[in-house]
Amino acid sequence: MKPQSAFEREPARRVFASELRETRYQFKDGDDEKSPTYVILPTGIRSNRIFIVGTLTEKQRQGDQNIYYRGRVVDPTGTFFIMAGSYQPEAMQQLARIEPPAFVAVVGKPNLYTTPDGACLVSVRVESIAVVDRETRDLWVLDTARETLDRLDAFGTTEDSRKAQEEYGTQPDHYRKIVYDALTQVQL
Repeated sequence: MKPQSAFEREPARRVFASELRETRYQFKDGDDEKSPTYVILPTGIRSNRIFIVGTLTEKQRQGDQNIYYRGRVVDPTGTFFIMAGSYQPEAMQQLARIEPPAFVAVVGKPNLYTTPDGACLVSVRVESIAVVDRETRDLWVLDTARETLDRLDAFGTTEDSRKAQEEYGTQPDHYRKIVYDALTQVQL
């Protein structure tokens, strides 16, 4: 893997909510504190940024001193939990202005949190969020379906997909069904 320049960003991977919700494996690529943190998605690709589109169904302002917003974004496969706070001031202001329900496009970083009882919670730390229309959401579903199927077609042939198989015991047919079910929600 080539080193990242200071201004080059990782690509934001398209992923359905149901796949992100099943993500459990996170690692740092490097030893210093600025090294990027990645997750391995169950369909076999590493990601430190994701691109999602769905319906913002609710948002809540929380905190007094350190204000932040939490929200739920629903795609055809399930729910993403998003948050934006003082470390992402532009994203926090963007989210504050959006009134649910609204179709939104979100770029952010996946975060895994393990609760004291061992449950793994997945959320997305918002880098940017914007209101979009239904057609944009449907196009995102088509693109995400294609990218998910491409990952499944390459499954087992890459280092990341072998790691996903080891960590998750991924059943490609399970994700193919998720893709099929998501495509039934598209109205193009």
